[in-house]
Amino acid sequence: MVKLNSIYTRTGDDGTTGLVDGSRVSKADPRMQAIGDVDEANSALGIAAVALADHPIAAELARIQNDLFDLGADLATPGADFAPSEMVLRIVPAQVERIERAIDAMNDSLSPLRSFILPGGSAGAAALHLARAITRRAERSAVAIVEPVNPAALAYINRLSDFLFVASRHVNQNGAGDVLWQPGATRG
Repeated sequence: MVKLNSIYTRTGDDGTTGLVDGSRVSKADPRMQAIGDVDEANSALGIAAVALADHPIAAELARIQNDLFDLGADLATPGADFAPSEMVLRIVPAQVERIERAIDAMNDSLSPLRSFILPGGSAGAAALHLARAITRRAERSAVAIVEPVNPAALAYINRLSDFLFVASRHVNQNGAGDVLWQPGATRG
């Protein structure tokens, strides 16, 4: 269980931060970039959840936000042993599968795309699109980590951006409120 008695520790004043195993790395380390991008994605999901208020997807976003804390802990745990334990938090395939089931359930009610979609339509969908774009950056950052990364963690973040895309369409009246890209329409 996490217990925070003091918010500031002064241990990072030299530009380093601690990982789960007690080692210290530069705050500019690719691992820390990925963790920060996951944190930013989580914050964007919070904004999307508020914009969606009582929409059923808001409850799923709360579960995903919890998963993203798990993902941050996973990324903050160096090593090549990706088995979870009582003391080591790792993303597991069941978390990826849960997101896949949610994508499939939402996608069943959507008509096939005939164009790319511009981020927008409704406030909730726009917030989901922003969270999707930030999640894609977090994925790129996680892939850039030089040391081994849990394959389930990489699959989770990849699937999350897919979930957010489909969720944005679902929120936009099952795609009816999507704003479609019109190639070249603003040229002249």
